[in-house]
Amino acid sequence: MKNTKMLSLMMIGIFCLSFSLTFAQKNSKRPAKPNIIMIVSDDTGWGDLGVYGGGVGRGMPTPNLDKVAKEGMQFWSFYGQPSCTPGRAAMQTGRIPNRSGMTTVAFQGQGGGLPAAEWTLASVLKKADYNTYFSGKWHLGEDDYAMPIAQGYDIMQNVVLYHLNAYTYAFPSWNPEMSPEMAAFFQKVTKGILEGEAGKPVREISKVTTENLPELDMMMTENVLKQMDVYAKDSKPFFMSINFAKNHQPNIPSKQFKGKSPAKSKYADAVMEMDYNVGRIMDKIKALGISENTIVVYTVDNGAWQDVYPDAGYTPFRGSKGTDREGGSLVPALAWWPGQIKAGSDNHDIVGGLDFMATFASLAGVELPTKDREGVPMVFDSYDMSNILFDEGKPLRRKWFYFTESELSPGAVRVDRWKAVFNTRGDNGALAGSNMPGQELGWRGDQTYVATVPAIYDLWADPQERYDLFMNSFTEKTWTLPIFNKATQDLIESYVKYPPRPLQSEVFTGPLEIKQFRNMEKAKLLLKEKGIVIPKLEGE
Repeated sequence: MKNTKMLSLMMIGIFCLSFSLTFAQKNSKRPAKPNIIMIVSDDTGWGDLGVYGGGVGRGMPTPNLDKVAKEGMQFWSFYGQPSCTPGRAAMQTGRIPNRSGMTTVAFQGQGGGLPAAEWTLASVLKKADYNTYFSGKWHLGEDDYAMPIAQGYDIMQNVVLYHLNAYTYAFPSWNPEMSPEMAAFFQKVTKGILEGEAGKPVREISKVTTENLPELDMMMTENVLKQMDVYAKDSKPFFMSINFAKNHQPNIPSKQFKGKSPAKSKYADAVMEMDYNVGRIMDKIKALGISENTIVVYTVDNGAWQDVYPDAGYTPFRGSKGTDREGGSLVPALAWWPGQIKAGSDNHDIVGGLDFMATFASLAGVELPTKDREGVPMVFDSYDMSNILFDEGKPLRRKWFYFTESELSPGAVRVDRWKAVFNTRGDNGALAGSNMPGQELGWRGDQTYVATVPAIYDLWADPQERYDLFMNSFTEKTWTLPIFNKATQDLIESYVKYPPRPLQSEVFTGPLEIKQFRNMEKAKLLLKEKGIVIPKLEGE
């Protein structure tokens, strides 16, 4: 009897100790001002990594990113934007691309870029005295004011300003039919690999050539590892924004990975190369002994670019890059912080790259500004993800807005499990079991809109957006319309209070018909006769 009672007491003691340790771990004091490393790859598909059903099963093992997921948190409803420049602008500013004017892909020779008045992750973290570093693909403009070192970053290294295929335009081996005049134009306006320090001019250290283009990410990672050695010896916290040029088309793997994937495709080789470089960064963090004070996040700028298949990532969702469908914006995302983020955890809440701004500011103990860097009132679209990262409460975000490059009002809206789709661009039949669609039906296709009411999808039951539930014989969901209308109305009202900036890149916004032009000229003439002068918009 005594033994039984003693055993019972021991079991109770063990249970209490286990509970207290678990409770203490969950509520352990988080280090103030942790180091923050944000890793972004380009165009990588939602289904490419092993933990998302890709990896070995698709001939492209991703052991390092899979390990990050197993040691941290994996996101299942994480959103980027539908294309490169908007996706990167949203992450850097914590604002939907319309607000910054960064709504469309930036090409060489266009100049301009991220407005100087915008706050970035780096400029906000500088308020908490962080060392800030940027490397890799920027794609947010060419002018001096738009460079990383003018936007809060202390150092920029191995920076490229465009998508990878922009560098191949003037390669004779790629486009031999290009005239000498055209080739000379592209060679003149295309900036190469850049570096610099805040307060000093940007330096071009090399042109991008057929020889060094495959090695861009390998060279970048080498410099990232060296910089981490420097920061580990500094008492100040650091923020590193690390941006791979891969897996944007054309995927040209490093010589170290050429032909090394089981799939024997350039895309699969490049995915393995990207994963290898992530592994090098993670190994360095552990070797430097800074794991307990460093949070790492990994994600992608936009959905998979199905128009360039087979040199493209995989998404199981409808649509692709450039559309308001799930395939255009759903991206893989991981978060890692030993002792703070529970290992092997999954998250299905609505979150996205927009939310890095509020989250990083919160970790650094910084209040988000209410005015831009020129003193004009502004608003962020970013929500602090701390509650879900550290299992401390309910998520702050319940909705997501989807935009193509010319949409001011959203082409689709998600609220909780429900999604309303107004813009059906890219409805190319890219559903399970369908044949490959024509390219003109993807990103390059027409923007077509519903007549009066949106299509409504239940993303829990139907993540592929196959069954419109707005009205059907089973159970119509017309009750959702006022909810989507209210969400859109609130957004439009914020535009009135905080006007969007002018477009920063060239984009086709639709045809200007002769009748429209003549009517505008008549209107201007009538206004002039009445002595009314219309002021020019900012940027005109």
